[in-house]
Amino acid sequence: MFLLMNLPLGVLAFVFLTAFVSAGAGTAVVWVGVGLLAFVVLAVRGAGRLERARVYALLDRHIDLPYLPLPAGKQAARWKGRLKDPSTWRDLTYFALLFPVGLVEFVLVTTFWATSLALVGLPVYFRWLPGGEYRFPSWDVPWLTVDSTVEALPWAALGVLFVALSVALTKALAGTHARLAEALLGPTVAQRRRMERWWEDAEEKNLVAG
Repeated sequence: MFLLMNLPLGVLAFVFLTAFVSAGAGTAVVWVGVGLLAFVVLAVRGAGRLERARVYALLDRHIDLPYLPLPAGKQAARWKGRLKDPSTWRDLTYFALLFPVGLVEFVLVTTFWATSLALVGLPVYFRWLPGGEYRFPSWDVPWLTVDSTVEALPWAALGVLFVALSVALTKALAGTHARLAEALLGPTVAQRRRMERWWEDAEEKNLVAG
């Protein structure tokens, strides 16, 4: 389910980023584009939170929030903090890559599983095909013809092997995508250290204030 969802989500992310980034960059001179680009930043960070939740729900891989605390004070300082935060740009990179990565995953998963299920079910459904037989690779060019259950059984056995390969491929693709998400959507070692120092400084300030 996770791998099949990546293609439509990747298309949506690609369309959104292409439309809003190009419109924002083109109208930044009249300040309208600044608002559009600011919306892109907020949308990407919000979508990053949803994507981490999706990875955890479907792949059982928890990804910590990488965002550095925003400085207190005026909105200008807070926006400066968002733009300086590497996590913002890593979120943007993840969603920019989601379309090509999701396309490859969708093609591999659908091809392997469709082939596997077609071979496994061949002894059952071949009799309902035109002429009561299955022709490979096409009806006009029949290199191989299957017109009986006995002839279909070896192909069904091959389908069982393809099912095993499809399961292994699905797990491998899911694990690879989880690692990609963790690398781009999770905190780096430097970010973890910066957040630890920030919390230590915050605790010291609270102690002094107390």
